[in-house]
Amino acid sequence: MNLLLLLDEDFLPDGTARLTGRRAQHAREVLRAEPGERLRVGRLGGLVGTGEVLENSEGVLRLSAHLTEAPPPRAGVDLLLAIPRPKALKKVLPAVASLGVDRVVLVNAARVEKSYFDSKVLAAGSIQELLLQGLEQARDTRLPEVLVRERFRPFVEDELDAVLGAQALRLLPHPPARQPLTATRVGTAPRVVLAIGPDGGWVPFEAALLEAHGFQPFTLGPRILRVETAVPVLLGQVALLRDNIPAP
Repeated sequence: MNLLLLLDEDFLPDGTARLTGRRAQHAREVLRAEPGERLRVGRLGGLVGTGEVLENSEGVLRLSAHLTEAPPPRAGVDLLLAIPRPKALKKVLPAVASLGVDRVVLVNAARVEKSYFDSKVLAAGSIQELLLQGLEQARDTRLPEVLVRERFRPFVEDELDAVLGAQALRLLPHPPARQPLTATRVGTAPRVVLAIGPDGGWVPFEAALLEAHGFQPFTLGPRILRVETAVPVLLGQVALLRDNIPAP
């Protein structure tokens, strides 16, 4: 944990913050923070800074927060993600939060098992806890928005533009494609949407429907990657291509 996240309900009338549970336990048992020490903290949805420890007793951490810095910049990327295996989703959600993704739409697909929708991982509390872990790792404070859609075609045809924006560059990592990511205008696009299929990929109908709605297919190379590997690889490549675009 590289950042203690402070929630609105942690703050007391005197302006100090009182933490309990996992965060207080981490400060006591891992950080071994003593009164007077300063810890890296951030307010969920707000600024980051330092917190001076006022009390660190069994199960309770009280501190005075000094929040003066902006969190890391956003990635400018949204994901349309076929719901992966629950174990994989537990890895993907912290990763997307760490990497600054703004929005994730978890959608059904032909190669998605129906049982995935019954997984406890999709419960709102579970999703938020996984996202918070990613924010703590990256010293960020802004949660990605996560939506779940059980019908692929209606989402693409009826909601895609409203939810993910009509002007974003839409990209489709797809093994049969020949075009590399460098051939797209990803480096200069203000916003990007990546449509990442399940293990096994999008079926031809799904890929064709996405292409009909403006998604450009491209290849990641000859290796076939699992979703939990493909997501951070893709986000890293997008970030790298943007960083390498020279300033005008």
